Amino acid sequence: MGKNVYASVKSYSQRGKLLKKADFQTLAESRDLEELMTRIKNTIYGEAVSDVQKPYTSQGIESALRGHLADVHYSIAKTAGDSDILDAYYMKFIISNLKQILKGKVLGKSQEEIETHINLRAEELIKQRDIIVKALVSKDLEETVASLNSVQFGEEISKAAALYNEKKNIQIFDTYFDKILYQQLGRALKNTRDRDVIKLVGTDVDFYNLLSVIRGKFWGLDDSQIEDLIVTQTPSVPRELLGRMMSAASVRDAFAELSNTKYKSLIPEVENELDAVAEFERAFEMSLYHSSARAFTKMFSFATIIGITKLTAFEVRNMAAIAYAVEQKIPTETTMSKMILEE
Repeated sequence: MGKNVYASVKSYSQRGKLLKKADFQTLAESRDLEELMTRIKNTIYGEAVSDVQKPYTSQGIESALRGHLADVHYSIAKTAGDSDILDAYYMKFIISNLKQILKGKVLGKSQEEIETHINLRAEELIKQRDIIVKALVSKDLEETVASLNSVQFGEEISKAAALYNEKKNIQIFDTYFDKILYQQLGRALKNTRDRDVIKLVGTDVDFYNLLSVIRGKFWGLDDSQIEDLIVTQTPSVPRELLGRMMSAASVRDAFAELSNTKYKSLIPEVENELDAVAEFERAFEMSLYHSSARAFTKMFSFATIIGITKLTAFEVRNMAAIAYAVEQKIPTETTMSKMILEE
């Protein structure tokens, strides 16, 4: 118990340091990346970006922030002691790098171009750097997939490449890599009795399963292909519900199956299927954000440790989105409307 109490206290103090909506507003109003960097240096992220070199790019800023996030997550996990759940969340860093590498190979990007999108801090901390480097230096998609076939999830990566070759939709890599992550989370969930944790992590697994079925229908995958994307079910989204969604006639009908579930408020109103999928994803992410924020109602619970892990990840994602928006001269209102924040 001692470790959890300490980790929980640490999570609370970390939560107190999270940026407020006004802070994001100030960052988003920066006229250029130079000004953005000056403003970030006035936040708790000052040290995290201190090594970013000029000329500034949104990718350089995002990479530094992700490296910092890896340190934060690593230290939270270390403080909390052994936890399959925290290990599964930590895999997000590695999965995200692998996604960038495989998508880069598909798009014919050079190794140098792909390198600007990845940060290896997370891998360095757990001594897994060579896996990523091997994938990075492979000459094409095929060689990259082959270089990964010995890792624990090599089989999923081969399936992703095969399905991509058939459908030519690059998002297939996102979904298959997410599957690896949520499979780990689902397995870790089975070993816990903590109701707060089951609720918090279970919602993440639901998000993945529901979105995979909806996306699969949208991409025109057949039932067995969609079936292959599903990971462990939770009581709130049982196998039968996913089955009914799969056999629904359209994306809209699949969404309608949610109308008697706890996720009914997330059903999108728009007609256009592409917009509906995007709206559902955003609504669900907001709901994940709020449930992470609510994890702090009970002191000393393991849920607070998961909560801070997720809230810091949302925060860095928001900052990366701001860096990109400032670089691309996207209006502040548009940027702020995309933030995952307290409404």
